[in-house]
Amino acid sequence: MRCLIALVALLLPLAVHAGAQKYEPLSASVRAALSRTVSDRAPPRSSFTDSTEAIGWLSEMSQRLEKRMPDRDARLDFLRAVHYEATRAGLDPQLVLGLIQVESGFKKYAVSTAGARGFMQVMPFWVRLVGGSEDNLFHLRTNLRYGCTILRHYLDIERGDLYRALGRYNGSLGQPQYPNMVRAAWQTHWNYSKRSLAMR
Repeated sequence: MRCLIALVALLLPLAVHAGAQKYEPLSASVRAALSRTVSDRAPPRSSFTDSTEAIGWLSEMSQRLEKRMPDRDARLDFLRAVHYEATRAGLDPQLVLGLIQVESGFKKYAVSTAGARGFMQVMPFWVRLVGGSEDNLFHLRTNLRYGCTILRHYLDIERGDLYRALGRYNGSLGQPQYPNMVRAAWQTHWNYSKRSLAMR
């Protein structure tokens, strides 16, 4: 099993598996809550508990991402934004990095055949459903805000079942390929713990 996961992880950078979230009718209250979440324009604050955590996480993730994003400043801006938006939505930032790797291969302007856009491959119908006409899904923070909010919404619907939530996110509910690829990317490439760093 580990060999299979490692093989999938090696192939991930070569293949992008962007899907298409499917439109599902939302109750007025859910729609309003999602709209409030994506439209919150409060200035971002640090999502790290302290400067030591920030330095450790950003340094480690930056090294791992360097080949995909050579520009150091852009890479650190991206990582800070991922950490902030994931934490804000109650998601593991490393999970979000794994999802981005599978969805877009870290390509800001990626567009799927279904029309999903940006790093997290968000479908444009979400802007019409819960956003504002000025929302640009190719804008870093906007894309991450929508993507993390949508994944959180699907996790809530599925009562914390990540496998099913990822299937919904990709429009492939019930099929194992996509959730397994995201989990493999998360666990083999983006897994992070302070303990493992201290033991190096």
